[in-house]
Amino acid sequence: MNELETVVGLEVHVELLTQTKLFCGCSAAFGAEPNTQVCAVCLGLPGETLPRLNQQALEFAIKAALALNCSIAGEVSFDRKNYFYADLPKGYQISQFFQPIGTRGYVEIQSAGEIKPIGIHQLHLEEDTGKLLHVGDILSSPFSRVDFNRAGVPLIEIVSEPDLRSAEEARLFLQKLRSILRYLDVSDCKMEEGSMRCDANVSVRPRGSSALGKKTELKNMNSFRSVYKGIEYEVQRQSRLLQEGGEVLPETRHWDEGAELTRAMRSKFLSANYRCFPDPNLPPLLTSRERLNALQEAIPELPDARLERFVREYSLPRYDAEILTATRELADFYENTLAVFPVPKAVSNWTMGELLGLLNEAGQEIGTCKITPTDLGELLKMVQEEMISRNMGKAVLEEMFASGEKPGVIVEKKGLVQISDEGALAEIIARVIDQNPKSVEDYRGGKKKAVGFLVGQVMKETRGKANPQLVNEMLKKQLEV
Repeated sequence: MNELETVVGLEVHVELLTQTKLFCGCSAAFGAEPNTQVCAVCLGLPGETLPRLNQQALEFAIKAALALNCSIAGEVSFDRKNYFYADLPKGYQISQFFQPIGTRGYVEIQSAGEIKPIGIHQLHLEEDTGKLLHVGDILSSPFSRVDFNRAGVPLIEIVSEPDLRSAEEARLFLQKLRSILRYLDVSDCKMEEGSMRCDANVSVRPRGSSALGKKTELKNMNSFRSVYKGIEYEVQRQSRLLQEGGEVLPETRHWDEGAELTRAMRSKFLSANYRCFPDPNLPPLLTSRERLNALQEAIPELPDARLERFVREYSLPRYDAEILTATRELADFYENTLAVFPVPKAVSNWTMGELLGLLNEAGQEIGTCKITPTDLGELLKMVQEEMISRNMGKAVLEEMFASGEKPGVIVEKKGLVQISDEGALAEIIARVIDQNPKSVEDYRGGKKKAVGFLVGQVMKETRGKANPQLVNEMLKKQLEV
């Protein structure tokens, strides 16, 4: 059989960061007690329950479409997508079936060392459904509970073209999408809370073929790792089936995170008939050129542009710039620290190394960090001016991270000021030389590494407060006399 090629397209649902739902005034906040953020409109109860469009949600959707290089529809309209499911209270979903807000966009990822554009087929605005809470295993549970708090929360669905050729490319695309949307501040994109959810359409075909193979749709992937592992498994499963002479069935499959495999949920032999028609309660809205221009101007510097500027303006290695611009909050923190301590590479090293290490260990993000850019800049000044050693600086940073105290306060409280006075050090160095004749003899006999032991003894005498570089220089002068 010919070598097989992977073909993946993603359908990404992203909840928008509005305070209220898409067509009513109920709170859209995450985490409330089930069924406490509902009203007659989002529950679809009879009576005077006309929907009213959340204008902020519309603007967020247009900003996202613009940032993803989409063409914007001249008219915004909504349609009813009719189907019955337990988490759909009205029996239909208000969506954009006939005219999405954005079409024909793209996102660029770096794959195999090259920039690769991934097409965006469309971006549309719709209301979210409720959430089923399964009692027991999702595949064998006898019943489920329904929480309608999420019903009506505004979300955008972003549908990619089938341009992805591996699980890794799908992961990179999803990460880039998340980074752009978080830069725009239109969503927090927390996959663990369901504000960013992804379904993957996966198929394989003979390499070189232009025809698409039969695809399966993967659901229940709630992390970048799940997306990667789910697609990897499904590609291997389909490839094995075809190599053994079998046939790939068009079906929806569930990603079992614990077992790390996909399981069949339902067939897709028949296309769903949603009987869509324009929503009679939501008249079309024209998207004026003035409104689009204003939203375009409100888009901040996006991650790719900021990365290139960091490389160009601060002479940073591309690797550093990629990490520092991964989130808007981290990039802002870096540049605000530079305003206090304008040494780009030093700030990069401390931010990427020590600070991100502490954040990762604590499971935190930069936005919740107690250390401010000003305080980090002040700490780096102390290290540069040799008030404290680099090792002392790391210890102070850890204390700052835990307590939120300023570096000067910690240094003074713990008596960490580095000894750089040659007169004070000369007496200690002379005593160390007298007490360690063997090391002195070794050094003078050509074993230059022996000076390291003597430096260590001076540091021990001073409880780590001596300037190690100065101690090293003064010791060598004394030993070479």
